[in-house]
Amino acid sequence: MSFTQQLSGHGHRAGGGEIESRREQNMRLKRERIFRVVSDLLRARGFSAATTQEVSAAAGVGAGTLFRYAATGSELMLMVYNEALRSSMAEGAARAAEKSAAYQRELLFGPHDAKFRAEGMELIFALEASLSDTLRRAAPHLSDDETQAAASSLFAVAHLAIARMTASEIPPAAAIDDRRRQVTQIVTGVLHHTPATERRPRHSQPD
Repeated sequence: MSFTQQLSGHGHRAGGGEIESRREQNMRLKRERIFRVVSDLLRARGFSAATTQEVSAAAGVGAGTLFRYAATGSELMLMVYNEALRSSMAEGAARAAEKSAAYQRELLFGPHDAKFRAEGMELIFALEASLSDTLRRAAPHLSDDETQAAASSLFAVAHLAIARMTASEIPPAAAIDDRRRQVTQIVTGVLHHTPATERRPRHSQPD
């Protein structure tokens, strides 16, 4: 996808196909025109900021309308490149997820006697040990087994999030938010967990 296509596609309707009102459609079309004009000017001039007068005339919008989006040429440049960066980050995250999924698949299901699979598993164990140490410092009342179990759960959550991004149409941002919530639940549970050895036994009620 070209740079201009990425920018002009930013204003597509939200809500997964919901019907736009006429006002929403007009706003979207104006924004797309502004993006295309600013993109073309930036491509032609490099990092030189386009003036609001040029953009307003080329996009066919009034100065007041353009001011709602950006008050200066520098802000127009930032608005455009923010969207380009956001699009690149999303694409990069998706590609990284695909590579991570393939890597994790080989770690889990590859030949057990493979040299580099064993090396990869050692790295995973080291990562889990580091997570366990961090949890132990935050909750020193817990046992090694309890913090190790929590660390393994944290890695499993990360692994599942990567697998879901490659096996479904879940956007990377949504998968990351979902993983953040799961990690928060696990860590919160660890910090507020009472070890079995400290739990008071229930007293039997008299007959």
